[in-house]
Amino acid sequence: MGNFLVWVTWIGAAFVCIASALAVVSFRNPFYSALALIGNLASLAVLFLLLSGEFVAASQLLVYGGAVMVMFLFVIAYLGDKTLEAPWAGGPSWQVLGAVLAGGALLLEIVIAIGLAAGDRLSDPAEVTRAFGSPADFGRLFLNDHLIAFEVTSVILLVAAVGGVVLGAHARAQEAPEVRAAQHEGGASALEPDAGA
Repeated sequence: MGNFLVWVTWIGAAFVCIASALAVVSFRNPFYSALALIGNLASLAVLFLLLSGEFVAASQLLVYGGAVMVMFLFVIAYLGDKTLEAPWAGGPSWQVLGAVLAGGALLLEIVIAIGLAAGDRLSDPAEVTRAFGSPADFGRLFLNDHLIAFEVTSVILLVAAVGGVVLGAHARAQEAPEVRAAQHEGGASALEPDAGA
């Protein structure tokens, strides 16, 4: 019975993970995409829990599902209505084609890398030690084995946040003269006497 529940939980979490990942890239509204990303991170935390990685699951929820997503939502809110424009409007362009080709190439590279690294080990059950997911093991992997990737990811997140703020400020600076002109016209029309009076 316990093994059946584990399989049901795993299948449910995997389905939510894939569905929310597709929702992230298919929603036109970036706010809904961010909410779908929170669901994706939560389902990944469930998968980590099934692997007995309690610390990794808690970090996934607190750091990524909490702090990082709050930062993303602030950036989306700061950008304003400009972010609601559909990226697919106007038909396919060279940017859309390039993004699809780059995504396909990245997926192919990941599949090949996993296949070459795993070899014949995919048919054998993985050996999960008691140290898996512990803070010591987590810190050793991030701060020793994958330090460069960890730091590059941190810099990319920082650049994305700063870029969002800069784009929002630039969009607001372009809209400011139009808003002032509209307010001036509205105020002038309100001061004009009514033609029927």
